Amino acid sequence: MEEAVKSSNFIHDFIDEDLENGVNTRIQTRFPPEPNGYLHIGHAKAICIDFGTAEKYNGICNLRFDDTNPSREDVEYVDSIKEDIEWLGFKWANTYYASSYFDFLYECALKLIKSGKAYVDDLSPEEIKAYRGTLTEPGKNSPYRDRSVEENLELFKRMTDGEFPNGAKVLRAKIDMASPNFNMRDPIIYRISHTSHHQTGDKWCVYPMYDFAHPLSDAREKVTYSLCSLEFENHRPLYNWFVNEIGFEEPPRQIEFARLNVNYCVTSKRKCLDLVEKGHVTGWDDPRMVTLCGMRRRGYPAEAVRDFIDRIGVSKADSVVDYGLLEACVRDYLNANAPRAMAVLRPLKVVIDNYPEGQTEEIEVELHPDHPEMGTRKVTFGKEIYVEREDFMIEPVKKYFRLFPGNEVRLKSAYFAKCTGYDLDENGEVVCVHCEYDPASKGGNSPDGRKVKGTLHWVSEADSVKATVNIYDRLFKVEKPGTTDDLAADLNPNSLTVLKDCLIEGSLKDAKAGDVFQFMRQGYFCIDKDSTPDNMIINRTVDLKSSW
Repeated sequence: MEEAVKSSNFIHDFIDEDLENGVNTRIQTRFPPEPNGYLHIGHAKAICIDFGTAEKYNGICNLRFDDTNPSREDVEYVDSIKEDIEWLGFKWANTYYASSYFDFLYECALKLIKSGKAYVDDLSPEEIKAYRGTLTEPGKNSPYRDRSVEENLELFKRMTDGEFPNGAKVLRAKIDMASPNFNMRDPIIYRISHTSHHQTGDKWCVYPMYDFAHPLSDAREKVTYSLCSLEFENHRPLYNWFVNEIGFEEPPRQIEFARLNVNYCVTSKRKCLDLVEKGHVTGWDDPRMVTLCGMRRRGYPAEAVRDFIDRIGVSKADSVVDYGLLEACVRDYLNANAPRAMAVLRPLKVVIDNYPEGQTEEIEVELHPDHPEMGTRKVTFGKEIYVEREDFMIEPVKKYFRLFPGNEVRLKSAYFAKCTGYDLDENGEVVCVHCEYDPASKGGNSPDGRKVKGTLHWVSEADSVKATVNIYDRLFKVEKPGTTDDLAADLNPNSLTVLKDCLIEGSLKDAKAGDVFQFMRQGYFCIDKDSTPDNMIINRTVDLKSSW
């Protein structure tokens, strides 16, 4: 695949301008995921932008968990997020939690109340929504908007002391109910939630909202650039309002970029959870999912994912990227780096009738044709071998150069072999093919210079390992899955084919989970995490060329 032209990075253009004008003398970013699910390919873009920007300017990038919604968060997600970031090849300078700032954020809320910039509201969620107005009509003030500072301080303390049930009251910023920007129409900054928190336990029963906690956490950490996706562009005035009202002298600069949208997949946590709970996939790390743990289990190299992010570039405009580009990046990387091996997925027995009975020999084969430094491996050849069932036909079709009666082929790195016959079972199915080999053609070349058009991979019966191979394909058959309520209708019925009793060459018997190989003529494959020496499980990462 030709190298894609890399687009300019407008984020770095902004930073370069700020550095030139003396706005900043250092670069600090952060990656702030909410620990309420597993990261996916869209998060990979944000990770690469946040950490990559810090790397470019010799700055630092912190990891901060936005854990302000305890009812949806879990330590399990915290651990998985850390693992995913490290897998992508990034290191964070410090680990922070928004919950570590709860005392600080509470003091900020009190400061807003005391300055007359926040009030306790008794309106119900439905009433608050109705009072906000519409895109064409301004909102109207809550009847509780003009409470005194003293009353607001008392009510907020009683909220904090747990006197009120969930939803009874909220703390709102007092900004402008007539603002054309909905986010500025007295946004909620604290709500009541009698929920235990995975970090702070039962210390709090009021929790800050994201739009309040996020900018103030950035400012407290001295973040210089808050890089976020485009849906937060309309939140930027509110971001700046909070930072300025609290009085930070060096406010972070928020810069937005377009989200990563990829066809033939869904990244919505709600839809992904639906797939998991209804059994359409085996879990969040199902190799058909575009979660980072799913792609890792499938054998996608982190380097290929980063290459994919680099190729699509950073833009301000939303667009949809073809999933085929991601597969191409994976294919390009593995073609250059994955060691070669032989595997027969649908075995058909071949007997070399003139090969000495009881004899075997080891053939030394290079691990990669373009990288001799990777070394070699030894494969065993003997009288009985296996080839792919599709590599034999009794009556060949036109331009079929594989095994059929009277035809000669090359057995990869071994010998020339000529088909002399075949055996059928009682149902008329071919169960064995008979061949004679040319002992003088060792290494796959004939001394008399004769040519053969077909080269077959094979596995020796004397040194083979049984394996279950999962042939994975795209999870969805349509470009835009989930546009209707019936997500299941968009599923690709052929997204998984399980092949039992496959045979792989004996050199792979000690392969470890995560090891990736190119199986000759088959594609790229990865040893599954559940694989054991007695029960090898192998996942197809990607085929040799796209079938889409």
